[in-house]
Amino acid sequence: MAKLIDVGRLVVILRGRRAGKKAVVVDIIDENFVLITGPKELNGVKRRRMNIDHLIPLNFRIDIPRGADDSTVLEEIKNKKLEETMREEIRIPVHRL
Repeated sequence: MAKLIDVGRLVVILRGRRAGKKAVVVDIIDENFVLITGPKELNGVKRRRMNIDHLIPLNFRIDIPRGADDSTVLEEIKNKKLEETMREEIRIPVHRL
């Protein structure tokens, strides 16, 4: 899984109150955790650490340096015309036991 998630990869969040929202991987912390951002002003997802098991990688990728700030991420999203893609939420089914 670690190879699928790289810096600049767009992902869908699967767990928590942000489930269904999209984010961009900004940095890889270790084999289990990455740093993501929405950025917040685009879709409400703050920069935070996430477990890669709670993310699904998408086929979109933007060119950003490792650890890029939110303004750089937002500028690159606009350059690739992915604003609407980032705002769209995906419905994640809830499994109850």
